[in-house]
Amino acid sequence: MTAPDTATRPLPPDVEQAEAAIVEHYPRLVRLAYLVLPPALGRNRRVLTAHSLAQRALPRGRRAAEADAALVRGGVPAQRGGADGPESGYAYVRLRVLRSALEAGIPLSFRALPLRGQVPPLLPQVWGLRLFPRSGGAEELALDQWLATLNGPGRAACVLRAVEGLAEPDVLRVLTEAGVADPAAAVAESGDPAHDALFASPEFDPCVLQARPTDLLRRRRFTRAGLAAAAALAVCGALLALPGGGWGSDGPAAPPYALNAAAEQALDPGQLVRASATLWRTSSRTDYSAWPARGDRADDKELLRRALAVWARPGKSVVVSATPGTPSGPPMGPPQLLFAGAVDQAVVVLLYDGLRVVRYAEPRAGTAGAALDFARTDGASADTATGLVLSRVDGNVRYLTAPWVTGAALRDLLKPAEAPVALKLTPEGMTPPVASPAPSGSCTGWNAMALTGDGATRLVTDLGELTPARLTSGAPGAARDVSEAAELGEWSRIACLLPSVRSHGVRSVNAWTYAKQPLPENDGTATWLCTRAETWQGGSDRVQAQFLAPGAPLAAQAAKAEGSAACGPREPRVLAGVLWKSRAGSWYVLAAGSAQFASLSVSGGASGSATGNRLAVKAPEGAQVDLSGKLTDGTKAGVLR
Repeated sequence: MTAPDTATRPLPPDVEQAEAAIVEHYPRLVRLAYLVLPPALGRNRRVLTAHSLAQRALPRGRRAAEADAALVRGGVPAQRGGADGPESGYAYVRLRVLRSALEAGIPLSFRALPLRGQVPPLLPQVWGLRLFPRSGGAEELALDQWLATLNGPGRAACVLRAVEGLAEPDVLRVLTEAGVADPAAAVAESGDPAHDALFASPEFDPCVLQARPTDLLRRRRFTRAGLAAAAALAVCGALLALPGGGWGSDGPAAPPYALNAAAEQALDPGQLVRASATLWRTSSRTDYSAWPARGDRADDKELLRRALAVWARPGKSVVVSATPGTPSGPPMGPPQLLFAGAVDQAVVVLLYDGLRVVRYAEPRAGTAGAALDFARTDGASADTATGLVLSRVDGNVRYLTAPWVTGAALRDLLKPAEAPVALKLTPEGMTPPVASPAPSGSCTGWNAMALTGDGATRLVTDLGELTPARLTSGAPGAARDVSEAAELGEWSRIACLLPSVRSHGVRSVNAWTYAKQPLPENDGTATWLCTRAETWQGGSDRVQAQFLAPGAPLAAQAAKAEGSAACGPREPRVLAGVLWKSRAGSWYVLAAGSAQFASLSVSGGASGSATGNRLAVKAPEGAQVDLSGKLTDGTKAGVLR
């Protein structure tokens, strides 16, 4: 079947794509920033600032991997035929560099906070040397003097044309995106293109530099003053480290904000709760509270003290993350120790306080770069407390499995016919590193782990969080572990839609087929599926309805909702529709509801109705329609949204 083209909306690149663009085109980005920066800064500062702006073009956070490119009309999106392509990473980072370089030319004012480009660069820094590009000839000197007469937008227009080779319409567009008030005036000021070849001269290349010393006498005076200040700070630090105060033994934790008995008891490594190795066999609760303390550093009190102190008051250097809906405050009492040991390049501590699992990680040498991760886990059971992430290195993830897990195997969801590959667990229940599903890009494989134990084999997958998500199949209220060939076949068609629920605190994802629909013109039978991702916080579950055309390798998203009870035990019904094109070229509105629907109707750009839970109405291309249904009890219900 031929899928119609759909409109797409470009999205910013993710952080890995932006980093790749910066590394690959670094000399071009630095040259662009150097030429646009105000000449009044001086050649040495322009060089360092240009390098700083190029490096600071890396986005701070990850964008959501979901890119819903379906063309939604009246609640019925057009059928999608494939993945959407992201925007060029280089164009994105170039725009960030250009905008920062233009901001650097705006005079500082006491009436407003400084812009990011106006702040002096922290990195890179060079002590004791002045750096500047190599000197050119008379033509390059004249060109540099002429550039100094232009304003920032004029220099930017000239550089975009000469260095980037952009046509005038593209220059106008980029200047507009960079926030230039009058791009046309900047282009008019940018001068004659006859001298554009001179911009390739080494005189304008801040990556090929010469070095000269700074003022030696003044530097000696500053060194003496710095030594005196360091000695004073050392004395103050020694006083702070005396008994009754100080932060020396707490690693990267911030200074204490309070001293009370309950708080101090929660921070005492000697008060940590440690479950016995066999508690899970007799306990009425089979969750993280039944996990024993494991790891080769479980008795390292200094490490445990640092982990507890950082949990209570993370310092500015600690990278803190939490799944949605997870509080990141200190423990209310002594938490339970789950693991403490060296894993790959880090030392990891896992703690549990009944509501959250907390992962503290620090390098094997020192505490610089410590990280603290929070994940909500209240209401866990033997089905959802099967494992925790110990480490992520180079796209691989390593888990600590529950004590009742006796076997693990790796399965590619996109290859349901292949047998899973057995994984060897350590005596403490650690898995070897396994490739984590890619958060974005082409979906050529999706790894999941089959964990066997406690009389069941549970399928889990990594969604970028501390806890893996359990995968199930079956109608709402009757979800079961994925084991049958038909269930694995369904998951092979919808696994590539899992990035849309990545990093949302997902506990489990259930998928089930709610309708089969014979297609018009004898084009085969389509399958309608519903996927519900339930979260640990319970109020932001994500629901998707998918349409699987016969012969299509992957399902297309037909509708979605967040925070809806649809497709779940509380409201098991679901209704969705798509615009579909037959092999003969005719367009139809296709819709299907779950068994609770007695009739369906469509109005607007096409009209029609059908008895039962399936509908197919001929429609013009691009028709905007409204879809509704009537339940078996006579009440009306709308589409999933």
